[in-house]
Amino acid sequence: MSPAFVTRETLRELFDAVERLLQASARVYLVGETSATWEGWRPWTDCVVLSTRSAPASQAAVDEALQRAATDIGVAVVQESPADVIPLPAGHETRARPAERIGERLHVFHFDPYSQSFRFLARGDERDYDLVLAFLEHGWVTVDDMDALLRDLIVQFSMETIQQDADEFRRRYRGLVQMWRARRPPQRTLSDGDAQ
Repeated sequence: MSPAFVTRETLRELFDAVERLLQASARVYLVGETSATWEGWRPWTDCVVLSTRSAPASQAAVDEALQRAATDIGVAVVQESPADVIPLPAGHETRARPAERIGERLHVFHFDPYSQSFRFLARGDERDYDLVLAFLEHGWVTVDDMDALLRDLIVQFSMETIQQDADEFRRRYRGLVQMWRARRPPQRTLSDGDAQ
């Protein structure tokens, strides 16, 4: 049975256990609330969501090590990539954010925050919006860069690729941007009385 709370310490315990089981180098990409928990933006999550990548010959062994470690410490692990849900924006490979190197073999990254943001907007529940707003708040994504990436990406969105039409996605995106702007403090300008 999985613990009610997966904390950063739980994640570190999981990754230490995976490192001990690995025979070859591998990368783990944290996704969603798992990223936010690792970074300390939230105290816990209820499930470890990540994607793994290693040489093709060792991928099965990496996945087996992850499942064994998860079972041993009693956490639920779901392997999910934003690519399972949406087409990924150009350059996503270069935007993975390093989290930590665990020992000699396991390297932990955050999946490209822009890919994650678009993936969570496609699903669009309150927790998803909160994640994207956290990425904005911590400077992992910007509205300007999201706008630019989305211009090229939106033409690939269809009912087949994201289970909604592009217009629905645009509405969700506009709603997110409005939420973000409403959260930001107004920019202060100098009034005549402030000038010396």
